[in-house]
Amino acid sequence: MSARLLNAAMIGLGWWGKELVRSAHGSALLRFTRGVTLEPETVRDLAEEMNISVGTSYEDVLADPSIDAVVLATPHTRHRAQVEAAAAAGKHVFCEKPFALTVEDAKAAIAACRRAGVALGVGHNRRLWPSIVKLKELVGSKEFGTIMFAEGNYSHDILADTPLDNWRSAPQETKAGGMTGMGIHLLDSFSFLVGPMASVSALSTKRILPFASGDTTQAMLEFRNGATGTIATSLKVPGFVWRLAVYGSDMWAESLSETKVTICRRDGIPETLEVPQTNHIGANLDSFAAAALGQGKFQIDDAGILHTVAALEAVFESAHQNGEWQMVK
Repeated sequence: MSARLLNAAMIGLGWWGKELVRSAHGSALLRFTRGVTLEPETVRDLAEEMNISVGTSYEDVLADPSIDAVVLATPHTRHRAQVEAAAAAGKHVFCEKPFALTVEDAKAAIAACRRAGVALGVGHNRRLWPSIVKLKELVGSKEFGTIMFAEGNYSHDILADTPLDNWRSAPQETKAGGMTGMGIHLLDSFSFLVGPMASVSALSTKRILPFASGDTTQAMLEFRNGATGTIATSLKVPGFVWRLAVYGSDMWAESLSETKVTICRRDGIPETLEVPQTNHIGANLDSFAAAALGQGKFQIDDAGILHTVAALEAVFESAHQNGEWQMVK
């Protein structure tokens, strides 16, 4: 392995896999040299632009001694087996969210990485959004007071027209409407900003889209520290809606986009500001690469990765039980 640069393969070159490759371009820690897709003819321009070779076999990548790490942007149900295979081959592994759909699978995948002594990273880049970093700073300050509650809404219609034969439309991959694609970002951000979640009550409904798992989900949350929260996500809302707010006894703050933050202090006068844009997707990959190269730790520890999966699974189970409260394991 290079002492400076992690040599990686991108597994899955759909729209998000392409975004990951582009975000890593120019990194001082990681470079992509190979890619895997079942439709290589659709990524010829990217392969030429980014100077990567493209094939159709994950097994070939795992057998390639020049590849240090794999980055997975593949169907959710395949993550455990693919992470375990990468670990067994001695490859560091970065897996897009959701890392797993069950706690059982998450624990097994993490254990495989630890047995093999390889680094593990997960695609929770929202923690590195400039606005969320700012909220973390504010929520952790004495000025904020006691956290009272939090609320979040992440909705859009980007995936509303996804064909029913696309893997993202399959009920086993996209449980509880938009939770695997959007709502999980709210759960992970809540864990980062407020703390571990204790229990959840969720309802998932099928309003107008044909997806078997529904299109709109809401949940109430109880945190272990006594705070409460709500999240909402819908696959059929015009435009792009992102709002995450944390309310304290002496201040509240909300993230309205990657860079827009509103803060309200004890004077009751809200102030909206822009914080500088960053390459947060690339920064997340760099955090993983640094861990793989022995230059630091990934930005989320194993317990944090596992907790977000546990909260997601609790939402699935509660929605399946028509809102019955579920413990976050």
